[in-house]
Amino acid sequence: MNPQAVFPIPVSVLTGFLGAGKTTLLNRLLKDPELVDTAVIINEFGDVAIDHLLVEKASDGVIELSDGCLCCTVRGELVDTLADLVDRLQTGRINRLARVVIETTGLADPVPVLQSIMGHPALIHAFRLDGVITVVDAVNGSATLDAHVEAVKQVAVADRIVLTKADLVDDAEWLEALKVRLARINPGAEIRAVEGAGVARLLQCGLYDPATKTADVRRWLGAVDDHDHHHHDHDHDDHHHEHAHHHDARIGSFSLTHDGALPFSTLEMFLDLLLSTQGDKLLRIKGIVELMEDPARPLVIHGVQKMLHPPARLPAWPDAVRGTRLVLIGIDLQQDYVQRLFAAFVNKPAIDTPDRQAMENNPLAIAGL
Repeated sequence: MNPQAVFPIPVSVLTGFLGAGKTTLLNRLLKDPELVDTAVIINEFGDVAIDHLLVEKASDGVIELSDGCLCCTVRGELVDTLADLVDRLQTGRINRLARVVIETTGLADPVPVLQSIMGHPALIHAFRLDGVITVVDAVNGSATLDAHVEAVKQVAVADRIVLTKADLVDDAEWLEALKVRLARINPGAEIRAVEGAGVARLLQCGLYDPATKTADVRRWLGAVDDHDHHHHDHDHDDHHHEHAHHHDARIGSFSLTHDGALPFSTLEMFLDLLLSTQGDKLLRIKGIVELMEDPARPLVIHGVQKMLHPPARLPAWPDAVRGTRLVLIGIDLQQDYVQRLFAAFVNKPAIDTPDRQAMENNPLAIAGL
């Protein structure tokens, strides 16, 4: 066993549509001295390939997957590659591995990649998803979002959105409109440019702040507030523009909050029902929970579709704010149903019926199903 191996290893997923600038950003990342001891898993797709000269120079730190879509044809190979990294660490063939960066193809739906990291039984204790960084081309980003639902999902699941080629946009209103649109699709993600020193800090978007060595829950959960962020109502006069944004309208993000501690059994039952009924539509769920059994140590929830990463405990609350807050991002997610289901578990609303007790024991009935 390698005594220097430290688990779980943070994993960053770098995604973005074709031509957005992922390879350029990855080149800059690999040259950053802060990313020493980082393994980069690269996927090629057709003519869109990583600079092979760079791969040759960084051969000790770059693992290249076979040609194909990372979300489907080589998903198994991704799991095998990550498992091989663990084996190399444990046997001492790698002295230290501080981080893994996975670059997806521009055509990829990132959700299956996240599932591989968070839900595979051989990987869940060795790796933790630190964050998703989505690269968006400022010149063509709006048209790409109009044409491809995959691009919208890439933005929706992001913890951080990196805007590239902004210097090529002369129209300030055009650029601002794109930023507003990105913020509507994913109000919890920070939008920033590539420029500036410390490119490696783009990857540091997980629960733990490397500067303070403590959990930054507010930043991790993002800016999603308790208001509705579904986009079904557009105040556009142009019917074509409204039609072009129909992919955006399918994406929604919202919070579920509860003041006070919850029994673990209540949380477990709610999550089981949520994942079984809405899991296919749930792109990501992140949250922090005050448990009745141990209120001093918050429980951290993180999941993708029907898969939850094993819940983790923080040693203490990072600030004075306690209770439960879950942030959900979904596509065609039934927000009203989810909110009523959550309320049924945490509030036990009174129901004027002879079968009230039976209804209280059946949250699905309370939720209207």
